[in-house]
Amino acid sequence: MSLFDASEEANRLKAQPLAARMRPARLDEFVGQEHFLGEGKLLRRLLKADRLGSVIFYGPPGTGKTTLARLLASETRSRFRQLSAVASGVKELREILTDACDCLSATGQKTLLFIDEIHRFNKAQQDVLLPDVEQGIVVLTGATTENPFFAINSPLVSRSRVFQFEPLSTDHIKTLLRRALADNQRGLGDYEIHMHDDALEFLAEVSDGDARRALSALEIGVLSADISPIEFTRRLAEESVQRKAIQYDRAGDAHYDSISALIKSIRGSDPDAAIYWLARMLEGGEDVRFLARRLVILASEDVGNADPAALRVAVSAAQACELVGLPECQLTLAQAVTYLACAPKSNAATLAIMEARQDVRENRLLPVPVHLRDRHYPGAKRLGHGEGYQYAHDHPDAVASQDYLGVQREYYRPVDRGFERELAERLEAIRTRLRQSRKP
Repeated sequence: MSLFDASEEANRLKAQPLAARMRPARLDEFVGQEHFLGEGKLLRRLLKADRLGSVIFYGPPGTGKTTLARLLASETRSRFRQLSAVASGVKELREILTDACDCLSATGQKTLLFIDEIHRFNKAQQDVLLPDVEQGIVVLTGATTENPFFAINSPLVSRSRVFQFEPLSTDHIKTLLRRALADNQRGLGDYEIHMHDDALEFLAEVSDGDARRALSALEIGVLSADISPIEFTRRLAEESVQRKAIQYDRAGDAHYDSISALIKSIRGSDPDAAIYWLARMLEGGEDVRFLARRLVILASEDVGNADPAALRVAVSAAQACELVGLPECQLTLAQAVTYLACAPKSNAATLAIMEARQDVRENRLLPVPVHLRDRHYPGAKRLGHGEGYQYAHDHPDAVASQDYLGVQREYYRPVDRGFERELAERLEAIRTRLRQSRKP
């Protein structure tokens, strides 16, 4: 490399943000994702065996998807080509595929094609990749923040291994921050910086497992300091971090996973966890009507008659959300969530309707007993409809010894919790009297 080329490379490196400059140059520098890249794990074994095929990297931003794609190209001695599905079309894609085929034929060298945001390609664009991926002409590495099993064509997913990236831990982030502080060539080693422990801890926590975000905050703090040596305090760290953008897709995994966590936390009677997931969804811009509807469903499905007031609370919360809207209705939702979480739980009513409907679908339909049939139309009396019917209010406790189904069935089984404990005692007495009507 000439002095002029070296100077150009140095200028380009200097212009890059810290997060880009600190990308690992070797696989052993890569931090995180030990569940598939650690020693003996699948991706590491594939690399050692030189059997790497097409892969899809799925996970949140700043967890190393692009970086690992570059390292895979280096490890497999493949050419690296990159496209963004946001800015590229079929024309650019076909040009790279044709070039990859020519290179493989002429030199035997494979091309690793990295496609960022691959879920942004439409079906036709994704289909263009299929023949070359299947024949091994390119090693496709697609990166996506969306669940590939929903966002990417099934044929393409079936020809690829899916690796799910997890947010980096606070220890991972601290490792990367310390590495940037110590590196004289790519990092901030030329600056005299005294990093306070609480500031380092704050950056590692607030970054939410996003290395890019943590390194950007570190760089802002250092470059904005006007004195040397730099005292990187907790206050400086806080001033260097912008209000974080919550990663939340109202039509994707974040939506479904968060509502699942909220419902299961309420069902599990943990109001603290439930409030956290409610806050997470509200911060992400979730529709409060959706939240209110789910709470109404849960009040019947998981609380039921163990606390009949739960449904009234949930319905009132839904009505209040319509009346006042955000931000005030967050208070109403919080009240409903905590009440439902603390309420005694019963799914007896849920199981009852499920079993009864299964009975209707799978078994012979039961005829309505003659004495229960409608007798308010002309001719009903001549058919005998309603004959023998006993008016419940004419009997003690308003319970008549009368058969209402024609066969012996018990669908509703109250639990021994909350108000259903009282219902269970009452129901046992009622069923005893009803059974008398079925005695021969």
